[in-house]
Amino acid sequence: MIFLPKGFPLRNSGLLSSLRQPCLLVGTITTLTAILGSEIVAQEDSDAYKIRAILVDEGPTIDGSLEDAVWQLGALVDMFIQQEPDEGSPATERTEVRILHDGETLYLGVLAFDSDPQALTATEMRRDSERILSEDNFQVILDTFRDSRSAYMFVTNPLGAMLDQQVANEGEGSRSGRTSSNINRDWDGVWEVAAKQTPNGWVAEIAIPMITLRFPESEPQSWGINLMRNIGRKNEQAFWSPIPKPYSITRVSLAGTLDNLSSLNRGRDLRFTPFVTGGASQVRSAGVTDDAVQRDIGMDLKYGVSAGLNLDVTINTDFAQAEVDNEQINLTRFALFYPEKRDFFLENAGQFDVGSTDAFNRLANLFFTRRIGLSDTGETVPIIGGARLTGKVGRNNIALMDVQTGGALQESGENFLVARYSRNILTRSKVGALFINKAETEGTHYNRTYAVDMTLAPLASFTVTGFLAKTETPSISTGDMARYLNATWVSQSWQIFGEFADFQDNFNPEVGFLPRKGIRTTKLHFEWNPRPDIWGLRVLSPMYNILYTTDQQNRLVSRRHHFMSGTQFDNGAYLNIMYNRHYERLDRPFSVRKGVAIAPGTYHYGQLRLSFNSSQARRIYYNLMLAPQTFFNGTRVDILATVGARITSQFSTQASYSRNDIDLPAGEFNVHLAAFRVDYALSPKITLRTISQYNSSTEQWGTSARLRYTYRPGSDVYLVYDEVRRDPTDPTGLLEFRDRRLMLKATYLLSR
Repeated sequence: MIFLPKGFPLRNSGLLSSLRQPCLLVGTITTLTAILGSEIVAQEDSDAYKIRAILVDEGPTIDGSLEDAVWQLGALVDMFIQQEPDEGSPATERTEVRILHDGETLYLGVLAFDSDPQALTATEMRRDSERILSEDNFQVILDTFRDSRSAYMFVTNPLGAMLDQQVANEGEGSRSGRTSSNINRDWDGVWEVAAKQTPNGWVAEIAIPMITLRFPESEPQSWGINLMRNIGRKNEQAFWSPIPKPYSITRVSLAGTLDNLSSLNRGRDLRFTPFVTGGASQVRSAGVTDDAVQRDIGMDLKYGVSAGLNLDVTINTDFAQAEVDNEQINLTRFALFYPEKRDFFLENAGQFDVGSTDAFNRLANLFFTRRIGLSDTGETVPIIGGARLTGKVGRNNIALMDVQTGGALQESGENFLVARYSRNILTRSKVGALFINKAETEGTHYNRTYAVDMTLAPLASFTVTGFLAKTETPSISTGDMARYLNATWVSQSWQIFGEFADFQDNFNPEVGFLPRKGIRTTKLHFEWNPRPDIWGLRVLSPMYNILYTTDQQNRLVSRRHHFMSGTQFDNGAYLNIMYNRHYERLDRPFSVRKGVAIAPGTYHYGQLRLSFNSSQARRIYYNLMLAPQTFFNGTRVDILATVGARITSQFSTQASYSRNDIDLPAGEFNVHLAAFRVDYALSPKITLRTISQYNSSTEQWGTSARLRYTYRPGSDVYLVYDEVRRDPTDPTGLLEFRDRRLMLKATYLLSR
């Protein structure tokens, strides 16, 4: 549905009094949705958008040309409707898509006409680069189980770059362009693309093997499908099955249908990927250098237990190819969140997810895979092996994982067992449960998490999510419960949500992410998105939210009023003005830097933040930010500048620098963070990324370079160099290294 409210008067004198109770919170949100939904216009039935699957004896050659005669047999899709900027109007450039399959592979042939082909924005070749999404691109999403929740998404551009991701829970219905914990961009499927620019636009051929996808056993069957084209220079998005402006292509409940699929064949549904690694490392500690030669072998296995269930097994797991974390500055009392980047934990990661829904104020994730095989400081802990069973059986979602780290005979070894079950109910709702057990291999310590959760979507724009959880740890018997509830309304002009969380003092999810416990916290968010359509303005985003946090005795410990006005321009640029007003109560000293502590007490302070981002589709782009503010009982000024250049279609670079100037009664200091990236792509199959980072808070320089060569789909060679330099006596940190590593890893996919 498309919801078109005329307006919403924010007049409720009793609103703030409802912050304390989750039941009143839901009632408030429900009332708001009733007001906002006073005018509802039905969208065209998605069943009107159907493609009849065409089965051919032999598929086309994937070479970036649509001259193979078999393409003329494919189903033709050539009607695309704008979402941006003029929703409901035909796309300004013609797009023709042919779709067919040979039972083992799904093929899409894309002919993207362009009235000004010289103006195509296409500079990115690297796999999974976010820059692909801001350039000219074509996207296809497949809801193979037709459950209106989960999907596979594939993206390419005129240079044949590849981006793929898995979608769970429709990305939580997030608005276009916003991140979501239910969008797994780090998943890498096995597929193939060839693209070419032509005098009339550009052409792409896409081949997606059936073995890459999971789907039910039926004959024939129907999948959900949607197609999207992004025209970079116009900042125009056009869909085959129309998607209203609040949502992106991940809204698979609004997808069309790929009908009459038959004779689908995944073979024996077995993929075996052995790997070998070799290299050398040097580690310096207390002036002593330890040189080591590293060599190892291992394997990953993937087997289709049934049409909907997939078994993954890993032995002697190695993640030498994983990218390094981006450095972050932490001036808070709470842990920072770093995303998962290791392959084994990425596929179907959304099926294990139970936690808060707002990624901008992450309250909790009950299962956080970085607790497995990584120490609190990010150091690698050996993974001996693991197994994972994930998938669907009818309306049931099953996710099991068991991983052993450290070694079966070592006290440091730990075993992690995770079991997750959920059942789809109604159209877009589900209920589920989670169990996590962490136990020492040799020892008595253990930690367990039990949880039940639900997602209810009674209306297309209204969703309620929540969980109840308990942990079990030796010597802790009380105060170990948690509860969470979120109610969200998203329409074309409004986004309103409220959430309540209660984490007791002894709630202890050791295999989760919990920045703060012993609190009750409530958040209410109101956001309006008018579209003035004048002076190059596309969308305005004035918003207000309040975050109100107490301890378990209902004593106020933290409050934040957040005011923001965002402006998106037709050319893709973005201007943001934000002000936060904070209240903080400290019961114990808080150290922001060695030797600089903030005394216990109550504090009121404010933060002004001004930022401007140019269009990220430009060859030269930049982001600027200035944030003058008071900070507890002192002052603070933050600055950030980022400049990037797509110099050629193969070579790009980006430099960023941030600085925090802190002036407190206990001391004055500066914190610097700098990063410099270079990306070079000889082709979409051979890419090099280097990144150098300096973090003054840790007094270290880090350099990482990763060369990836995909010599056949699913088979890669990686050459990786990592180095960390640190010397507190040297102000540059350049003279001494702490550790360095050079590794070569080769994988080979065997598929039957």
